[in-house]
Amino acid sequence: MAVDVILGLQWGDEGKGKIVDYLADKYDMVCRFQGGPNAGHTIKIDGAKYVLHTIPSGIFREDIINVIGNGVVLDPITMVKEMEALEKAGVNFWPRLLVSRKAHLIVPTHRYLDAASEASKGLGKIGSTLKGIGPAYMDKTGRNGLRVGDLMAPDFEAKYTSIKEKHMGLIRLYPEIAFDLDAEEQKFFECIEKVRKLKFVNSEYYINQALDEGKQILAEGAQGSMLDIDFGTYPFVTSSNTISAGVCSGLGIAPNKIREVIGIAKAYCTRVGSGPFPTELLDETGEKLRTVGSEFGATTGRPRRCGWIDIPQLLYTIMLNGVTQVIITKLDVLDTFDTIEVATDYRYDNLISQELPFDIVGKQIDPVFRAMDGWASSLDSYRSYDAMPEKARNYINSLEQLLKTRISMVSTGPEREKLFGTA
Repeated sequence: MAVDVILGLQWGDEGKGKIVDYLADKYDMVCRFQGGPNAGHTIKIDGAKYVLHTIPSGIFREDIINVIGNGVVLDPITMVKEMEALEKAGVNFWPRLLVSRKAHLIVPTHRYLDAASEASKGLGKIGSTLKGIGPAYMDKTGRNGLRVGDLMAPDFEAKYTSIKEKHMGLIRLYPEIAFDLDAEEQKFFECIEKVRKLKFVNSEYYINQALDEGKQILAEGAQGSMLDIDFGTYPFVTSSNTISAGVCSGLGIAPNKIREVIGIAKAYCTRVGSGPFPTELLDETGEKLRTVGSEFGATTGRPRRCGWIDIPQLLYTIMLNGVTQVIITKLDVLDTFDTIEVATDYRYDNLISQELPFDIVGKQIDPVFRAMDGWASSLDSYRSYDAMPEKARNYINSLEQLLKTRISMVSTGPEREKLFGTA
């Protein structure tokens, strides 16, 4: 069979976790293909809220296998916290949660190095979540990282000591910061004992065999396409490939195995941390979007920057990912707006264009906005697209025309039942 992909089209926080959870019962497996515990996928079920940082969002669906792929960097401390939360919630994940032996490990000194490096940058900070993801990927590409499979090696502690000593040498180059390494190491070694009880697999073989057997697979991305290491707003990006190309390298599947690419976008736009954000609203409207949308990071708690939806940015990520359908989330956040703005073009260098410039970081971009009528009523009670107010449907239909891509579903709240098709 084939692999369908769910990924974010903006700067992350688009609501991917909810969509994966909703669609997961149509699949046999959900596989996370990149990123680390800086991702926070929030799922609300029967009034209870769950936040997953590493474990795939299909874990709440019984009988569905969940795989953490080789493209992920895994922090055992964060992983065990998630496992314990699932156990407390009565979720029997043990037989259904598999981890790639080739996934890289985040060790305590990765987080120490991350914090020391970020602190040294002063006003030039890139907005790292300080989870150790960047240093872990640096060790991966530097060919001296630790992998999940190494947890079973008889010389694991020697390998750990070697990478720790390397990190400590680098940390001495930075100004001193507060970091209780002894305490973090104690937690790390306690947690890897529990991680060792999970089933480790050669995921590239496991996933391809499942495809040969006719299994349906959903690949789950983390962060958003505008944070891609190659095509995002560099250097204000994450350390992995967040676009659909990352599915192949992050799971070990061929490009021709990918069928649907489902792009998730909010009905407006948000960003956490530093970096360019052309449609950002630094006024009462931006604050209203933040308050109504509860725009605070699921992982860090940091307030998100808010702005109107950005069509040039979305056309860019739709192109990069080969998106076949779009799902719009948090449409209900716009319920109380009489007027909604849509950025249809960029103005820069004395021209109007829908093309993102090479160096969006150093470029003055003035969005060209189109005003649309808001519906000024609550969408809370609606359970079908056709029943929604005409102006809400007009907004979605206009986005579909501007994006030249089918909008297949809309979400009007965090619960499973507040997601429905447009056809």
